[in-house]
Amino acid sequence: MANITRYDPFDVTLDPFDDLFRGFLRPVRFEGQTQQMQIKMDVKEDDKAYNVHAEIPGVKKEDIHVTIAGNQVSISAEVKKEKEEKEGEKVLRSERYYGKVYRSFSLGQDVDEATATAKYNEGVLNLTLPKKATSSAKKLSIQ
Repeated sequence: MANITRYDPFDVTLDPFDDLFRGFLRPVRFEGQTQQMQIKMDVKEDDKAYNVHAEIPGVKKEDIHVTIAGNQVSISAEVKKEKEEKEGEKVLRSERYYGKVYRSFSLGQDVDEATATAKYNEGVLNLTLPKKATSSAKKLSIQ
């Protein structure tokens, strides 16, 4: 006996092209490559400054750039990874990855660019971003 089911044209699980393209348009993943590199970070605030802790492993200090414009902070890094496996004189596999990662965010208050500091050690970038002194509002007298 045949199983009879009711057809629902709005059921998203019954896509007629799903079986046709299954596995065809999925991204290719190479061995050892689990995901694209990202800058993971924590931002903390106290009364005087913002402290940023950003993880950028495997990048040289010279390849990291930090830009501050008012309350906007941008971090970019150029990533270069090379891996070559040899067996004797015969190269069995050679892999390279070159790319650029970028992260930008806004803070609640403008940053004093002149006194901001950056330190990079063992794959971790630490930024100390002092807050600019807020200018007090001046009341104008109308004559």
